[in-house]
Amino acid sequence: MKLNRTLVAIFLILVIAVSFATLIQREKNAASSVTASGGSSRFAIFDGTACSLLTFPTVTHHSLIPCSFDVNVAERPAPVFNNSTRVEIYDFIKANPGVQFRGICNQLGLSIGLAEFHLGVLKKAGLISFFRDGRYKRFFESKQFSQKEMKIISLLRHDTTRSILKTMLDGKQISHSKLACQLSITSQGLTWQMNRLKKEGVIHESKNGIKVTYSLEEAYAPMLTELVTLLEQA
Repeated sequence: MKLNRTLVAIFLILVIAVSFATLIQREKNAASSVTASGGSSRFAIFDGTACSLLTFPTVTHHSLIPCSFDVNVAERPAPVFNNSTRVEIYDFIKANPGVQFRGICNQLGLSIGLAEFHLGVLKKAGLISFFRDGRYKRFFESKQFSQKEMKIISLLRHDTTRSILKTMLDGKQISHSKLACQLSITSQGLTWQMNRLKKEGVIHESKNGIKVTYSLEEAYAPMLTELVTLLEQA
């Protein structure tokens, strides 16, 4: 009886050893197949299953590689416009340059998470860009506006700033008191606005005693006229 048990144990050990050796040989064959093709073979057989590979210089631990890779994932362009919501967002930004995030959500009736997702896809695809306007992000169709133009458009998206700049287009110079009177804004409020525009380099300030006069910087005047018209037509 003891002899029979010993023989059975030896037999089981031999079966396990043969199985293990076969598995090792199969993996060696698979590795050789991939290496022989320069490390760029798209298919190999692992444990009897056909797996689609990307490009691996060497292949090890084959049983850990999932079989769900797409052959041309890295080369295939993202299907950006296969989603109607994404197309709607892109068209809205194109028609409303400088629109900020909340405006997109409110006008299109989108949740914050959904808008963020689709904007991220469009940004990654290089179809839109944004300009930082304080705590806001203002979105634009890519490659349609220069940095200066995006800055001016972002400023024009603020109601008070737009009124100031449109008023200044009517004349080369205007005094602080006259501008405040025309816009029905306090002197302190106008000072804050003009300090911001000076910081952005859009207006020039000159002083004669206590009299303060403002004028548009020459580099921005022609551009400003064009962009005001553009936004009023949007």
